Amino acid sequence: MAKEKKTLFIHQPHFKGGPKELTKFIYTNLRYPQEAFDAGVEGTVYIEYDIDYLGNVVATRVLQGLGHGCDEEACRVVQMMKFDVERNRGVHVLFHQKVKVQFKKPKEVPLQPPVAQQQMQVAYTVTNSSVAPAAPKKPAEVTYNYTIQL
Repeated sequence: MAKEKKTLFIHQPHFKGGPKELTKFIYTNLRYPQEAFDAGVEGTVYIEYDIDYLGNVVATRVLQGLGHGCDEEACRVVQMMKFDVERNRGVHVLFHQKVKVQFKKPKEVPLQPPVAQQQMQVAYTVTNSSVAPAAPKKPAEVTYNYTIQL
């Protein structure tokens, strides 16, 4: 028996690099809105978006939002995405996909106490070791001192 070849009439768009790269792209470009930060808002924004036949995101809709600027920021990042779309037998198809964008308030970094200055002293001694003809001379010594503050 011959194996039947799977044929897809419509090829779905995909983000270059797969779902992990899509997530990385979103959270690399996402900026926590100041209004949401001040209000202490955290949560997830659910977005539905449309992808045209060229792979561009042409429309976004908030399915479930948080407010305080989070919805607008999530839409802004989603509209920046670019997808790879295979040719669909000459048919211009509008694709619909969904994504969730999580907003988690960044943890505040406690201030570190100032580090006491450390000092290190290095001493170099340079001796002249050239061979002198018959006269015994005491070689001249040169000493360099450095102080390095860390």
